[in-house]
Amino acid sequence: MFATLSDRLADTFKNLRGKGRLSEADIDATAREIRIALLEADVALPVVKEFVAAVKDRARGEEVSGALNPGQQIIKIVNDELVTILGGETRRLRYAKNGPTVIMLAGLQGAGKTTLAAKLALWLKEQDKTPLLVACDLQRPNAVNQLQVNGSRVGVPVFAPEPGNGVGDPVGVARAALVEARRTLHDVVIVDTAGRLGVDAELMQQAADIRDAVSPDEVLFVVDAMIGQDAVVTAQAFLEGVGFDGVVLTKLDGDARGGAALSIASVTGRPVMFASSGEKMTDFDLFHPDRMASRILDMGDMMTLIEQAEKTFDADQAMKVADKLAGKGGEFTLDDFLEQMQQVRKLGSMTKIMGMLPGMGQFREQLENFDEREIDRIQAIIQSMTPRERDNPKLIDGSRRSRIARGSGRQVSDVNNLVDRFFEARKMMMQMARGGGMPGMPGMPGMPGMPGAAGPGKRGKAKAAQAKKAQSAKGGRRVSGNPAKAAREAAQEKDKVGSAGANPFGSPAGEDVDYEKAAAALDLPQDFSKFLK
Repeated sequence: MFATLSDRLADTFKNLRGKGRLSEADIDATAREIRIALLEADVALPVVKEFVAAVKDRARGEEVSGALNPGQQIIKIVNDELVTILGGETRRLRYAKNGPTVIMLAGLQGAGKTTLAAKLALWLKEQDKTPLLVACDLQRPNAVNQLQVNGSRVGVPVFAPEPGNGVGDPVGVARAALVEARRTLHDVVIVDTAGRLGVDAELMQQAADIRDAVSPDEVLFVVDAMIGQDAVVTAQAFLEGVGFDGVVLTKLDGDARGGAALSIASVTGRPVMFASSGEKMTDFDLFHPDRMASRILDMGDMMTLIEQAEKTFDADQAMKVADKLAGKGGEFTLDDFLEQMQQVRKLGSMTKIMGMLPGMGQFREQLENFDEREIDRIQAIIQSMTPRERDNPKLIDGSRRSRIARGSGRQVSDVNNLVDRFFEARKMMMQMARGGGMPGMPGMPGMPGMPGAAGPGKRGKAKAAQAKKAQSAKGGRRVSGNPAKAAREAAQEKDKVGSAGANPFGSPAGEDVDYEKAAAALDLPQDFSKFLK
């Protein structure tokens, strides 16, 4: 969604790196580039002007002039201002103190309200709520049926007394839904209303009548993030006609420029509360302005990734794998490897997961071209192995690899690559699990004692062993490889020993030392002499 904006901002910040001080010209040039980047992203002009003015004012202040790294300080300022225009803080739902909490959805036709209603219901179920979906969109063909299908997919009941398709009173359905929710002890009611094609006075009045009938605790305006500036105009019109408390952005996984998301909160003064970023029912969560700003600036979104992992991963299974990698409870096998890959797959597409890591913007093209079916191919290869081969991959010789390749419909080279990658991955994970730190990067020398560390070759090792042996023979002293220099050093060492004696403390050779007398001369504590006997 924000790829173009991210790339333009990244290019802008490159020009600031390494500068010890920013001149007025640098600040103006940076502000101009940021303005162009925002306009190209389809951000509303009033928002762009306000944003750029705030960045310039702060860039001329003491927080940049007195900073050790002005370039990084500018990035921090841009990040802070992005968080501000995106709403500032995460806005959460307000729940009613008594009776069911009523959430009313409204917006343009085609924005995805009906699908989003089911996504919101599933999200509320995960928050230990008992939602009830209400079909008040009686205008659009099959809207009621669509809500019923989506409700069954997420396991949430749907209240739909009217067939729809232009038949029924949506205000009456909304009133009856509250009675039904109290009777069946549902604590949240989600009302799906009819969408509009534009500023339609009749449907606008219908939305206002539903609002007055059920007195919702939250009115959420659902907007398609791909429609650009028209989203801001529509939101403003709906705010004046009906009013709403928060915004829900849908289709954030699209390829549009994303200006609506950056504009709508600032223009309407209402926060973005939720975001939908995919077709699955689980592709829905709270909207965090700080995390979205971090994504735009290619600084990743590790918090969201961690939260998704905590919800998806099996803690007991993860502990078993950790014990195996640490050398307890058996060896890490290909079965464990496959289970871990399947756990990661539950998080969503690999492209989306990798996109949450910092600095992945520079690999965007590779991520977009990543084949998600690669995991299926790996699974086919592993499942074509016998249980014994999966437990001990060292058994997989040439004939076994040919059989596995035929069984999985792959090439022998694919099997070879998988086995080699498994051993490398296991070695790296075991090194990290045992506290050895990160191994050396490919193509670079690692830290001493770690995999990948640059070491001597066979000839270098032989020379080192020979030198160590000679050093040991000479009492630990290094011996020069030059014969003349070695003889000279040996003569000097002999003279030194002759003058100082054989005693390492410098006492004359052969002379007995009275240690108690020596200790008394040092004026040591009285009880210390017993340690010298």
